[in-house]
Amino acid sequence: MLDHSIRPDWPPYNIVKKGDNEYCISMAVAGFSPGDISLTQTGTQLLVEGTKQKQPEAHQVLHQGIASRDFKQTFNLADHVKVVSADIEDGLLMIDLVREVPEALKPRKIEISKARIEQAAKPKQLKQGDEPVAKAA
Repeated sequence: MLDHSIRPDWPPYNIVKKGDNEYCISMAVAGFSPGDISLTQTGTQLLVEGTKQKQPEAHQVLHQGIASRDFKQTFNLADHVKVVSADIEDGLLMIDLVREVPEALKPRKIEISKARIEQAAKPKQLKQGDEPVAKAA
């Protein structure tokens, strides 16, 4: 009896960090063609599904070591990570990811004006009869 259930650990995969903001997921999908696999990104969730079309076997299979079962694998991505490309080569599905933080969310350096510093450093002279005024914080 063949196992046709969907397993959360199937197919095996690796996640590689290629640069500061570049990643690659490689999945072993031997026997699957690009038409058998779908990739869907919804927000921070990437769904990879493989559905093998059942074809009548022309020969009796004595041993099946190459799995042909359907699979569904979900990846929870970090904020601002998106899929930029995907291809199959030598039985591996390669999914390239990039993290692109919007400019508005990136840290920015704020210059401090010397004018205020210089003004604050200068002592103020009080004229006779003037009362010192406390500054509100």
